Amino acid sequence: METSSNIRQDMANRLFFKLYQCANMLHKTGSKAVQEEGLTTQQWAVLGALSRDGVGDGVSVGDLARYLMVSRQSLGGLLTRMERDAHIEVVPSAQDKRSRVVRMTADGSRVWRELAQPKIRSYYAAATDDFSVSDMASTLHYLNKLLGNLAALDEAAPPD
Repeated sequence: METSSNIRQDMANRLFFKLYQCANMLHKTGSKAVQEEGLTTQQWAVLGALSRDGVGDGVSVGDLARYLMVSRQSLGGLLTRMERDAHIEVVPSAQDKRSRVVRMTADGSRVWRELAQPKIRSYYAAATDDFSVSDMASTLHYLNKLLGNLAALDEAAPPD
C-alpha cells in the first residue's frame, strides 16, 4: 500500500514531466506557427513583452530578463539575433548611459502586429479548442501558484 508521501511524490513527478512535455511541444508547435515570419517562440516572447502597454520607450535588458524569467546571458544571444533581423534595437538608456534599453523597431512592430499576431491567435484557438473559459482560468490559477513557488525557490537558491 502506497503512503501519502509516495503518492505526492509520484503525482509531483507526473506533473513536472507533463510540464516538461508541454514546454517542449509549445516550443516545437509555436515555432512552426510563426516560422514564416522568421520567429521562434523565444523571439515571440520578447516581442510580446516589448508590445505591452508602457514599454514603447523600451525596457532595460535586466528588466526584460526578469520579466521573461531567463538569464541575461541566454537573453543576450537572442537579442543579438533579433537586432540583426531588425526586429529590435538595443540602445543606451536616456537616464543611465551605462544601462542598455531594448525596444521594438518599426519593422519588428509590423512583423508582430500584422504577421505574427494573426497566427498566434489562431495557434491559441487551436491549442485551447476544447478548454472552457473556466478551464483556462483554473489552469492559469494553478500555473501562477506553481510559478510563485518556483520563483521562491529561485530566490532562496545561492547565486551562481
